[in-house]
Amino acid sequence: MSSKSWFSRIGSALKEEDCCSVPQAKPNKVAIIGSGGAAFAAAIRLQEGGANVTMVERGTTGGTCVNVGCVPSKIFISAAHVAHVRTSSPFDIGISTVPPVVNRAALQAQQEARVEELRKAKYESIIENSTNIRLIHGEARFKDDHTLLVRGTDRREQSLVFDRVLIAVGASPAIPPVDGLNGTPFWTSTDALAAHELPEHLIVYGGSYVALELAQAFLRLGSRVTMIVRSRILSRSDHAIGDAIQQILIDEGMRIVSGREIERVEHQSGRFIVEVGGEHIVGDRLLIAIGRRPNTASLNLKNASVLTNEHGAIPADEFLRTSNPNIYAAGDCTTNPEYVYVAAAAGTRAAVNMLGGSERLDLSVVPGVVFTDPQIATVGLDEATALHNGVHVDTRTLALDNVPRALANFDTRGFIKLVADPESGRLLGAQAVASQAGELIQTAALAIRAQMTVNDLAGQLFPYLTMVEGLKLAAQTFTKDVEHLSCCAG
Repeated sequence: MSSKSWFSRIGSALKEEDCCSVPQAKPNKVAIIGSGGAAFAAAIRLQEGGANVTMVERGTTGGTCVNVGCVPSKIFISAAHVAHVRTSSPFDIGISTVPPVVNRAALQAQQEARVEELRKAKYESIIENSTNIRLIHGEARFKDDHTLLVRGTDRREQSLVFDRVLIAVGASPAIPPVDGLNGTPFWTSTDALAAHELPEHLIVYGGSYVALELAQAFLRLGSRVTMIVRSRILSRSDHAIGDAIQQILIDEGMRIVSGREIERVEHQSGRFIVEVGGEHIVGDRLLIAIGRRPNTASLNLKNASVLTNEHGAIPADEFLRTSNPNIYAAGDCTTNPEYVYVAAAAGTRAAVNMLGGSERLDLSVVPGVVFTDPQIATVGLDEATALHNGVHVDTRTLALDNVPRALANFDTRGFIKLVADPESGRLLGAQAVASQAGELIQTAALAIRAQMTVNDLAGQLFPYLTMVEGLKLAAQTFTKDVEHLSCCAG
């Protein structure tokens, strides 16, 4: 979005020319609140630019992704996939199954060892080897727009004066106001990934990517799983995606209760009793995974004239500036997409701009992946959003039984869908539910970035017997019946 539209949208009293036209002095002292992907990307670039950087972290160095998010969850999911294919695969006709014995404690120890290794290599060692990046462990809040108050782990408080500051405090699991929930030993995603045991019956509340990934992983490792979804699975995505993955999960043995909210929770004798639509569902663990909320409540942002939206997220313009032009924000505490690669890109650009540059964060093409099996990958415009916004589009959906790689894998679950401009044929979006969908979506992202048409995409050379070839076949469906093409037909 433009600086002008952003400033008017959040109602800032600042004038655009106050922070865009007047050259800012190069900062000597920069503070960063947080130590995750956005924070470290910014710190490295600021150091290269000669700034002295002080990072303030109230928790574990490295933030969400390496500690309790991307890395441990993908390790957990990978382990669950191995357990699943040992139990059942399309090739059971010729390869005998071996139901696995799962030692969750051993898997968790392996997971944590890799997390510690990456945290050391990618985060802690950077600080240890840097001359002008220091880390303070403590909780920061704003005294004014040039001073932070930092309460250390010893409860002592110190003042930290800065020229510029980056807020990169991330987000935490949101907890709904459900009657009886508080005081019970429910799990968040952090607790689930740290658990040393497998539940007999896991109840999952939520239907977005965290809920889906963890629910399927626990199911494949041997837990019985009931998922309770307030509306529908992946409600913000094309309905075809949610419908497809819901049926896949049901086929694997999961129970899904859609369009229901938990009305009350009780915990008795080690069991959760969850009331939903008049039914009482009993399980030994309850995972709350309804979304995340920015960690901004304790920052005293009003003291620095930094505005937030109704959810506590900080609106930042394309230069990563907040409503205070000396204060920047990046990562999951902002209104930007909650992906670590977006956070890191934002952190780098914020640093460039704090050093006097004017580098924009372009979010016009942002691919996303949900690591279920099959994976869900999206980029650009989907049909539902287009219809909601009154945009006329042309779409094609390719069933995977038309993709040679899927046929060779004996796994044709899912689809590839392309969205195009009906007049020019320009590719506007792509959605896929498929094995390795996360590996093919970047090709679609690059095609959108390059303003390719579906005919351009259909005419490219794709290696045979790859899933990404499905993009070519999907593009060909705009002008051909691919069921009547030979293999590798160009």
